[in-house]
Amino acid sequence: MPRNTRLKQLTPIAAVVGSLALAGSLTACGGDSAASDAEVVTVYSADGLKGENGDGWYDQVFKDFEKETGIKVKYVEGGSGEMVQRAVREKTNPQADVLVTLPPFIQQADGKGLLQKYAPEGSDQVDGADKAADATWTSVVDNYFGFVYDKKELKQPPTTWDELLDAKYRNKLQYSTPGVAGDGTAVLIKAIHDFGGKKPALAYLKKLQANNVGPAASTGKLAPKVDKGELLVANGDVQMNYAQSKDMPNLGIWFPRATDKAAGAAGKPTTFALPYAAGLVTKAPHAENGRKLLDFMLSATAQRQVSEIGGGFSARQDVKATDANAIALTKLMDGVQVFEPDWADIDKNLPSYVEDWKSATGS
Repeated sequence: MPRNTRLKQLTPIAAVVGSLALAGSLTACGGDSAASDAEVVTVYSADGLKGENGDGWYDQVFKDFEKETGIKVKYVEGGSGEMVQRAVREKTNPQADVLVTLPPFIQQADGKGLLQKYAPEGSDQVDGADKAADATWTSVVDNYFGFVYDKKELKQPPTTWDELLDAKYRNKLQYSTPGVAGDGTAVLIKAIHDFGGKKPALAYLKKLQANNVGPAASTGKLAPKVDKGELLVANGDVQMNYAQSKDMPNLGIWFPRATDKAAGAAGKPTTFALPYAAGLVTKAPHAENGRKLLDFMLSATAQRQVSEIGGGFSARQDVKATDANAIALTKLMDGVQVFEPDWADIDKNLPSYVEDWKSATGS
């Protein structure tokens, strides 16, 4: 597997964790006011980091944050696009302090003026490709796009896109909606890469529609259907699905192989980084509390818990996880070629891509 800077190497932890200084006074930055004194911070987030049984990365981080600071976390979850659209509707009267979403929606949020500049403590250790150059957002959990399959019904996972056109997948396959869900948008992005262009990718997705159950606003709700046998295949992402697999024994993760030599990876399973990226909301009602939470999420302690508890990859390059999950995740990614989408192009053309997808699939 070509070396990818986002995949953390399994080496002993060398850094000694210092205590995180959370005390601070209010500043004159946008959003700070008398209301900021309230001991609360509101997070709007894409799904995947909160556990099904209260045992996810968010659950642990929020609990520790509340204990250390006395600031209560209010949490609102939905699809990536859904969270951005909610923030857009509330732009004149923001309700959220921190927005966490996947690409290209974090870029979309930035472009709509929803995020203010803030570089959290520890963000200097985040790869340049995983944060905004002007500090409006930074990744807090690295992640990769993938698919899931029912290990009970399918003894071996599919390997190619074309296999999914087989009649046995009719009404047994579903992927979340591009333009609404981050992982759903990722289906379109990966297909364009793997088929060597938008036209052949849309032609394929048009054929696939014969087997597709239909739209889904949230990717997180598809994995349980796969585990129960209601679906054989669905889209997802490595972090969320790996975490879910702890309670869903029939859930397996796989990556479709590229099918066009023009894509540069013919015959190899491919994926791309799909990190959870966080930013401080413009005119956030509790902006100082939002800054404290962002600092806390990027602390070395919280970042080591990304794999140990959350089943994901640390966003910090200096955090070298050695837990059993980190080892299993590295093994899972072995042999998978990681490509980097042109996020600037996707951010600019996403509306037209989604419209073309709707037209091709009749969605």
